Amino acid sequence: MYTSFFGLGEKPFAITPDPRYLFMSERHAEALAHLLYGITEAGGFIQLTGEVGTGKTTIVRSLLERMPGHADVAVILNPQLTPVEFVLTICEELGIFMRDEDATSIKDLVDLLNRRLLEANAKGRRIVVIVDEAQNLMPATLEQVRLLTNLETASKKLLQIILIGQPELRELLDRVELRQLAQRITGRYHLAPLSRTETASYVNHRLKVAGAAGEIFSSAALREVHRLSGGVPRIINVICDRALLGAFTQEQHRIGPGMIREAASEVSGRSVSPPWMKLLLGSAGSVAVLGLALGIWQLTRTTDAEEPVAAAPAVVEAAPVQVAQAAALPPAPPRPRPQDVAEVLVEKVGMTNTESAFSQLFSLWGAKFTPKGGRPCDQATKQGLACVYQQGTWGQLRTLNRPAILTLIDEDSNAHQVVVSGLVGDTAKINLPDETRMVSIASLSRLWYGDYLVLWRPQLGSARALSPGMQGDGVRWLRTKLNTVAGKADGEPASDYYDEDLVKMVEDFQRQYRLNVDGIAGVQTQIVLDSLGGSPGTPVLVAQARGTS
Repeated sequence: MYTSFFGLGEKPFAITPDPRYLFMSERHAEALAHLLYGITEAGGFIQLTGEVGTGKTTIVRSLLERMPGHADVAVILNPQLTPVEFVLTICEELGIFMRDEDATSIKDLVDLLNRRLLEANAKGRRIVVIVDEAQNLMPATLEQVRLLTNLETASKKLLQIILIGQPELRELLDRVELRQLAQRITGRYHLAPLSRTETASYVNHRLKVAGAAGEIFSSAALREVHRLSGGVPRIINVICDRALLGAFTQEQHRIGPGMIREAASEVSGRSVSPPWMKLLLGSAGSVAVLGLALGIWQLTRTTDAEEPVAAAPAVVEAAPVQVAQAAALPPAPPRPRPQDVAEVLVEKVGMTNTESAFSQLFSLWGAKFTPKGGRPCDQATKQGLACVYQQGTWGQLRTLNRPAILTLIDEDSNAHQVVVSGLVGDTAKINLPDETRMVSIASLSRLWYGDYLVLWRPQLGSARALSPGMQGDGVRWLRTKLNTVAGKADGEPASDYYDEDLVKMVEDFQRQYRLNVDGIAGVQTQIVLDSLGGSPGTPVLVAQARGTS
């Protein structure tokens, strides 16, 4: 359905295995190497485990393709067999001729198998038995599996058995009654899910094989795929397939994180939240942040919708700074190389939580945050401030020009909240409880999904939008601020009615500062106006002083 829309030759995320789509991550390649090495060794057991959908079947297929030429293989895909059925299946897989009466006696079956093993050994061949879904083996059958490894010559084991299963297999083999079998396992390997980087490579690999000419999933979308799938290929396939279908129905050629969450909600049957949700629900105070922030977010969305990615003209502080003659200035010391924020998160473990972030943000505004003092945004309101939650870009942050709490998700899917208090070129300043650090914006972007929260000081006494048809002091304030920014001389007292002339003034201002042009003075428009007005004591994200000649 969606293939032609995206320029694909076929569906790239079909669940059924296809050799053309084989993606060998570093983990898969390492697991395969372990198995191939084990086969060349002298008998016993090799154990491979992994969660459902992590690619164990892919490993088995790759192993069969790369099996040494001197090896004969018996593959058991349904291990829920009695001991007799298990040995009988091995004999059938190896093509051992049996009479009907041989198929009922475990002793006769083992004798036939042993004879075949000795013949193969004399010819320099190896017999390998691969048992898939081995966690389903019955205890009695497992004991028979152990007894099969007793088939040996004076110098080596004749049978190599590879047990492949889910993590429950490890728990099964840890039982006391199976300790003799566990002691014969010569190699163990657990197949972990894909990393964030591998997930992105996996998705792009499948798209490329299907004929994609360009990028369809944004970087943020790929990070969201990894977060919601846990790096499990089978789940990745299901989510991505549904996301492509959703994008097709919406006629969107580019897939963002929101579409990934929608797709995950549809396939799982339950609501999927953005990455900041889990962190904000971690404490009672943070739950309150979510409620109030989302309330203001809804106001913001209906008054100043998402801005484009392009950065706005720089918002400057009003207070001019006298600039000394250049000759008198000592040479500026070189700026230290910015750190990777991932390193800072590891170093400052425990310092990047919700309470610490709000404490730092309040401090920048000269306000006080009390961890157990109630809802953070209620605390802000009592001190003349308001919270604004948004999802956006660096360009939007620069436009608002306010320090912000960013939610970061690390490689282990742990959530962190850090305060970004300054932006200079490609470097950001983050405030921590004990110090500030300079980190690269590129490293922040790798962990940031676009969620942020800022504080601002409403000049109207509360966070509310001003729209056409309204009348009052708030409208008069808006008209006066716009006239001041435009450099218009004071004349007659400003009108307090939101008329068509004021709508045009607001639209011109929004267009100039890359805001959503709707003629409504919402939160974002008011924040930018406040920045240009030079309110004292207002912290800014991008500080540019205006000099005087």
